[in-house]
Amino acid sequence: MKTPMMAGAALVGALWLGGCATEDYVNQHVAPVQAQVTDIQGQQQAQGTRIDQLDQTSKEALERATAAGKLAEGKFLYAMVLTDDSVKFPTDSSQLSDEAQTRLADFIAKLKADNKNVYVEIQGHTDARGSDNTNMKLGEERAEAVRLFMYRQGVPLNRMATISYGATAPVAPNDTREGRAQNRRVVVVVMA
Repeated sequence: MKTPMMAGAALVGALWLGGCATEDYVNQHVAPVQAQVTDIQGQQQAQGTRIDQLDQTSKEALERATAAGKLAEGKFLYAMVLTDDSVKFPTDSSQLSDEAQTRLADFIAKLKADNKNVYVEIQGHTDARGSDNTNMKLGEERAEAVRLFMYRQGVPLNRMATISYGATAPVAPNDTREGRAQNRRVVVVVMA
């Protein structure tokens, strides 16, 4: 009777050891794969969250840009460009011609007649001849000449600002004399 019992115990022991070996095999080979799958799922979820956040940020940025564009459109009232033949600036000069002064005086009269709290941006431009630094300085001098003339005619300094574009914003090709003359200009922009 001892033999069948021992045989039964040996069979149960063998099955138990087989079960342990299978569990060890699973722990050694399947558990790391499962950990990798879980890690990848976590990364995908985190990336999905980041994409959602970026999408929301992009939507908000577009909404802000659209609102700013509408606001900026509402602020522009009108502009005057000093570019007629008799008004253009001579090469390397910021001096206002008599014609330019007359046109500016008419412009200032309109500005005062509108009687609005407006802001005036005076933009100085040059042709492409000369260095970038020289052109930026000359554009600023031209804008400043207009600002000082307007100030002497009663436009408050705190309502005006100057900016130089130098040769960076041409309205005509710089390879002809006429084109360069058109590019030597001042633009006066009135905003609410």
